[in-house]
Formats: sequence, C-alpha cells, structure tokens
Amino acid sequence: MGAITNEIRRLRFEHGEMTQQELAEKIGVTRQTVNAIELGKYSPSLEAAFRISAVFGKPLESVFHHSGDS
Repeated sequence: MGAITNEIRRLRFEHGEMTQQELAEKIGVTRQTVNAIELGKYSPSLEAAFRISAVFGKPLESVFHHSGDS
C-alpha cells in the first residue's frame, strides 16, 4: 500500500498563512489532527478530506496524492 501525501502546508501558506488551528476550526477537527494529517501520520476521513479541499477551493486530487500501488 502506498503513502498518501498532501499539499496542506503549502496551501495554508498560499491562503494568507492560515494556521493549523484556523484550518482545524473550518473543518471541525482539532489542530493536532490537522498536524498529523499534514505530516502524513494520519489519513483523514473522506469527509474531512473533502472539507479540506473545499476550504482551499481545490479538487481533492490537487490536495492529496497517493503514491504506490494503484
């Protein structure tokens, strides 16, 4: 199984240097959860992934990437 990587950190900075806390509040999770998702230590639920994408106005596949077996 491949790893899921993401562009959340870059997108936060492109959106007015949004903090992890600000993103967490927008999507209804804790800051610690956002941190773990960003670091690739935790995969978000599908619902949370779509919420993150919506915050940045980006399609899911431009925020999250899956490498490895397809």
